[in-house]
Amino acid sequence: MGMREAIGSGEFIITGEVAPPKGCHLEHMVEEGEYYRGRVAGINVTDIQSSVMRAGSLVGCLKLKEAGLPPVLQMVCRDRNRLALQSELLSACALGIEDVLCLTGDHTTLGDHPQAKPVFDLDSVSLIKAAKRLTEGKDMAYYKDFRSGDIVDGEELDGDPPDFCLGCVVNPGAVPIEPQIYKLMKKIEAGAEFCQTQAVYDAVLFEEFMTKLGDVPIPILAGVVVLKSPMMAKYMNANVAGVKVPEWMMDELKEKEGRVQRSIEMHAKLITELKPLCQGVHMMPLGWDKHVPAILDLAGL
Repeated sequence: MGMREAIGSGEFIITGEVAPPKGCHLEHMVEEGEYYRGRVAGINVTDIQSSVMRAGSLVGCLKLKEAGLPPVLQMVCRDRNRLALQSELLSACALGIEDVLCLTGDHTTLGDHPQAKPVFDLDSVSLIKAAKRLTEGKDMAYYKDFRSGDIVDGEELDGDPPDFCLGCVVNPGAVPIEPQIYKLMKKIEAGAEFCQTQAVYDAVLFEEFMTKLGDVPIPILAGVVVLKSPMMAKYMNANVAGVKVPEWMMDELKEKEGRVQRSIEMHAKLITELKPLCQGVHMMPLGWDKHVPAILDLAGL
């Protein structure tokens, strides 16, 4: 099942996430993807996550597809200009990969190559627009034809156009929240068909966000980053904008003995509380993929 089929079904949508390695052997990444088999509409493959150099999303998606798993291509604007972004979108389509999550991307100064020059030729909204325009059979070309003097606004693609199902992200814990909602509306207007959120740990705060957001024509999938330790929770509170891990969750993870089971139980409880508020969840286990089935089972998914 791909994203558009899942959206059309009207059922609660589950997506997952894996990360390519800092190397050229992707077998372990595919093994992590196996934990999602038969349970998810799509598996995001991160695109140079956190600006740390690693193998790319496109090859990761191809490996998942070859294994019979449903990939979602993540694309960030940080590293490529509009030529390269459009080219990679066409390449993805040629490989049968048409579910795409469009992001602006973390700045290079946050990663392991802080000297790298950022590009940011496009942002997430304009990348969605560019991808949507490709589905209409035209690219982003814009120039003056020196022979006719006419302005060329888009070159025609050869053959049938791609049929991308485009996704976007939102941070429901951002303060103030209004700019996030405004930008989400721009993404929907540009052609986004689904939305995955930043990590959510408080169902009450998430409900407040959904109330302010109101009715939108696309499904919102609440992001769930699986916590492994109180140190991880403290790091997220200190360094991830808009994310607040409550004290009770940190308390649950203090004792090492039985920590994994308590983590499974508290994330299942969280998902159970989130289910009535949104149309799906996006699981981000950060290496704990093997525990995702237990979390989903306990949450009744």
